[in-house]
Amino acid sequence: MNAKAPIVFYYGAGRLDELRHYRRVVLQPEFYRLADLRLLRIDGTEPLAYLSLSEDQGPPAPWQRPERNPDRGGAFVYAGHPEWSAHVVGQARAALEAGFAGLFLDTLNVELTYPEDLPHLLRLVATLRAAAGRAYILANRGFGLLPGLAEHVDGILFESFSAHWTGGGYGPWPADILAGHARIAEDLPNYDLDLFALDYADTPGLADFARRRAALFGMHCVISDRALSWI
Repeated sequence: MNAKAPIVFYYGAGRLDELRHYRRVVLQPEFYRLADLRLLRIDGTEPLAYLSLSEDQGPPAPWQRPERNPDRGGAFVYAGHPEWSAHVVGQARAALEAGFAGLFLDTLNVELTYPEDLPHLLRLVATLRAAAGRAYILANRGFGLLPGLAEHVDGILFESFSAHWTGGGYGPWPADILAGHARIAEDLPNYDLDLFALDYADTPGLADFARRRAALFGMHCVISDRALSWI
């Protein structure tokens, strides 16, 4: 049997036969039942449950800020609000009890929007680590939380490391942003974590550029579309 690919990010439903070809799969918890997750785990695939730590797609709640994410529509949150922390930890525990093998922590990059929330986010990540025990935790970016973040997670994903959705299509970042991303990536191996890149590309040339560039920095690169609908 061929070795499993390291990881894939899939935000749709079903497709278990394809997902089992990966060692780890990041999924939306509401789309999978315990029986689905058991089938994946029996076959040696670890499903990770998606969690947002600084944005809320739910109905109005006391932890929500007035501002919303213009791209995704979710409400930004006050990360230090005790009810938000309890809400997120409850989601994590429910996902693990439902059969997920670990967690994927998203929306950690608030250093430019709400820098005052960084210590609150780090405490929330630490609380999630305590709740998850030895379960695998993968963080998306969160560079403003380093080095403390590295104490509580098993891996870091660099989303949109080389290529991204531009609003009218897919393309590489400008040279200055690529250089800034490279400076961050050069530091990541110091934390002894699993390192991945997730890039958005729709042509073989752009995908190859992203894969080769990620490999230079020791990252396995996953290529997908903006909706994360590819496997």
